[in-house]
Amino acid sequence: MMTDTDVAAPYRRNGFVAPIRVLDAESARSHRAHLESAEAQIGAVHYQDKMHLILTSTWELATHPGVLDAVEACIGPNILLYNSMYVIKEPHSPAKVNWHQDLTYWGLSDDDAQVTAWLALSPATAESGCMQMVPGSHLGGRVDHVTPDRRADDDVLDLGQYIEQVDLAAGVHVPLEVGEMSLHHGWTVHSSLPNRSDDRRIGFNAQYLAPHCRQVMHDGDTAVLVRGVDEFGHFGTEMPATTDLDPAAIERQQAAHRLIKANYAAVRDR
Repeated sequence: MMTDTDVAAPYRRNGFVAPIRVLDAESARSHRAHLESAEAQIGAVHYQDKMHLILTSTWELATHPGVLDAVEACIGPNILLYNSMYVIKEPHSPAKVNWHQDLTYWGLSDDDAQVTAWLALSPATAESGCMQMVPGSHLGGRVDHVTPDRRADDDVLDLGQYIEQVDLAAGVHVPLEVGEMSLHHGWTVHSSLPNRSDDRRIGFNAQYLAPHCRQVMHDGDTAVLVRGVDEFGHFGTEMPATTDLDPAAIERQQAAHRLIKANYAAVRDR
């Protein structure tokens, strides 16, 4: 098991740390089955924000002690869950993610108060399109991005944003076995290639904040305390799922999803 030092040192140095074992293979398969059962009922959930509001499995993953212990090593003992989603590439899909930084369009106030967890519910390999990261790139802060007028059909990102000049030789693959997780900093430059495998590439993705972080674009953002205390109250409250796919919860999740997407566009146009 990784210690706090095992997590914090490479995270500070490289802007990411992996692999971190969170789930055994059987537990990961159970969470995948839970997700795919939901897909059968409501359709595709890829890149749908705030999934912990409508699925108990998502909430369990987001609050798993192994996840939160590693997050705490990066941003401290007081932790808000800001977002949760599934990033899915279908078998032999051309979908890809260009080189980018997560924090570019989020509108958050503090660079080092955020960390993203990515947990593999199916094998994340070079063949299936695992993430690639540029070690140490977070130390340079924000890099200018290009946002095209129209997002390419094979681009996963909402705005199709990308960094024009990246030293491709500097990027390293970050493969994960089922049940393993990576953590990365919001300014770490990363990407992923298409899934050339015969299986879906399914990642559970969650963003965590230290409570002193705030949304600078509006006062409508929400989050939920998952460890420690929140002495700031910068975010509105949320109601995590206690049952699956409750219609009222789906309405709240969809409203939150629309708010986040609108915020991306507002930050882009600022």
